[in-house]
Amino acid sequence: MKINWGTGIVIAFGLFMSFILFFVFKVQSNSKYDNELVVEKYYQKEQGFEKEMEKEQNAHDLTTAVQFTVEKEGIVVQFPEDIDYTKVTGKVSLYRPSNKKLDFETQVSLSGPRLLIPKNNLVGGRWDIALDWSYNGVDYLSKEKFIL
Repeated sequence: MKINWGTGIVIAFGLFMSFILFFVFKVQSNSKYDNELVVEKYYQKEQGFEKEMEKEQNAHDLTTAVQFTVEKEGIVVQFPEDIDYTKVTGKVSLYRPSNKKLDFETQVSLSGPRLLIPKNNLVGGRWDIALDWSYNGVDYLSKEKFIL
């Protein structure tokens, strides 16, 4: 039996599609590969996007911005000197893009103008930090990305 070029192309496409489908099913069924969403409640988070942009603009409009630095004892969040740190409330969210299980949040409780996030809570790699805080009834949001 002789195979012409049209039949060869159809066979090649069929084999290629089978090859791709095999790997798609293998990745979806294997628990070693993590296929989770970045954010659990994506659509609810998206509805609050405009408010989040307002908070970021408020933080941008400050005369002195919140500073994030990585030091040997951990991550230091330095608040502006011109605010009364006793009136600051909020939370710090640390997000690890590569592993959702390492994400955590902590409340802002200040005894000075600095907040320390201990290094023993963090593993090496990339982290995204979001500081959602309020001062005198105004909400602020400061974000930073860094690598430990």
